[in-house]
Amino acid sequence: MSKELWLNLPVKDLNKSKAFFSEIGFPLHPEHVGREDMAGLVIGDKQVMVMLFPEATFKGFTGNELADTKQGTEVLFSIDAESREEVDELLRRAEQAGGTVYGRPQCEGWMYGGGFVDLDGHRWNVLYMDMSKMPQA
Repeated sequence: MSKELWLNLPVKDLNKSKAFFSEIGFPLHPEHVGREDMAGLVIGDKQVMVMLFPEATFKGFTGNELADTKQGTEVLFSIDAESREEVDELLRRAEQAGGTVYGRPQCEGWMYGGGFVDLDGHRWNVLYMDMSKMPQA
């Protein structure tokens, strides 16, 4: 059975992406701090690893062209926040670090969330789910 999950993303400028994600609060994996060929972001309590690779490297091991993130969305990363305030703070940090907020925070029933686009056009969704208000099936 699998033990871990790594999500791999192409980036135009690895150092700028490392700075962006560090500024919004995603720590770099200690093994990748000084590397110029890749970076690992550690996200959440379960420590999901998101690997950042220069575009040429990513194309080399996938054997495919890259998706144009200005024309379409290949993946949407969703992050579970602990509170509405954490949603607001993460979106504020993303915007301050050079990202773009594509969905301002709003409440839809038991969920509160918004979204941002990183420096390379990858979309991230940030949600707080109030389980006490979740509709019962």
